[in-house]
Amino acid sequence: MSKPHLFITGANRGIGLEMVKQFAQSNWQISACCRNPETATELSALAQANTDIKLYALDVTDYQAVTNLASQLKDTSFDLLINNAGIYGPKGSSLDNLDLEAWRQVFETNTIAPLKLIQAFTPHVAASKGKRIAVLSSKMGSISDNQSGSAYIYRSSKTALNQVIKSLSIDLSPQGIQVIALHPGWVRTEMGGPNGLIDTTESVTGLKNVMTSEIKTGHFYNYDGSEIAW
Repeated sequence: MSKPHLFITGANRGIGLEMVKQFAQSNWQISACCRNPETATELSALAQANTDIKLYALDVTDYQAVTNLASQLKDTSFDLLINNAGIYGPKGSSLDNLDLEAWRQVFETNTIAPLKLIQAFTPHVAASKGKRIAVLSSKMGSISDNQSGSAYIYRSSKTALNQVIKSLSIDLSPQGIQVIALHPGWVRTEMGGPNGLIDTTESVTGLKNVMTSEIKTGHFYNYDGSEIAW
């Protein structure tokens, strides 16, 4: 029996790197993408030690590069595609402190790029047995959960991403593909900062369990498996 195959972006650090580690330990094949594999020391070491891990250079906002990689891998099927790449943008984006150019960049990376990536790789997922797409969103994109305001740039990019995910779940349903949004928790990473409530191991252990268990397409899941209101 062939091994299941994972395609993941943003694999060089934090949550993405931990996902590569945990899926590799579970005997998956992995196609791991990051902008600069040559400087991704820990990820490169994992790939050198495990022939089931293949590295690819990819900036998710370079749509020609995305198209080229999809063409390069046209004969490869992916049971699970994880869009993990994302940025927070400037901290403290309050009503009186908005960097509009940064807002555009965050939207490009967090909202437009995931859709373009999934658009390019849908045939690869459709050709697999697993037929699953998981996109790292954030509870900060939940409108009903917003009780503290501010963080306009990051919040709005993830709220828009959630709408993209919901539409994808409907549009890809005829091909049998399931699409879900994931909240990793407040994790101690470069993005999450040192005050996060959990580490990457706990977050990814939970996320991996969600992604490999029974799910409902078009839903928003916390790392512990509970559902989050949009």
